[in-house]
Amino acid sequence: MNPEDLKIMVLNYMDDGYLENIIDMFKHDEALYPLVIDMISDDRVRVRLGAAALVEELVKTNRGPLVRLIPSIAGLLDDANPTRRGDAAYLLGIIRHEAALPYLLKVRNDDNIFAREIISDAIHDITGNN
Repeated sequence: MNPEDLKIMVLNYMDDGYLENIIDMFKHDEALYPLVIDMISDDRVRVRLGAAALVEELVKTNRGPLVRLIPSIAGLLDDANPTRRGDAAYLLGIIRHEAALPYLLKVRNDDNIFAREIISDAIHDITGNN
């Protein structure tokens, strides 16, 4: 299966509610981890919520690939869409790795109150400070 077809399939499965199946897929193939970026960039709420649940599960067993994704996730902190900025910050807070701090600190004064609050929460999750 080509990468684009795989991406479409995984995102559609997430939208259809197959979170457990997707978790199993990711646990068996680290090459899938970058699809998290596509998930949190998706317009479908269920896909974005599923991405957060997926990361919450994956961080428990294999945090390394998620840490390597920090720069890519952090790239969404500059997205024009405040929901994407908030979702990216939320994932960085779940990963809880100090490598995310410079990215979060750079945008901590986001002009959107909701994104700013999530960014603040993520900083707190990583540092234990506000």
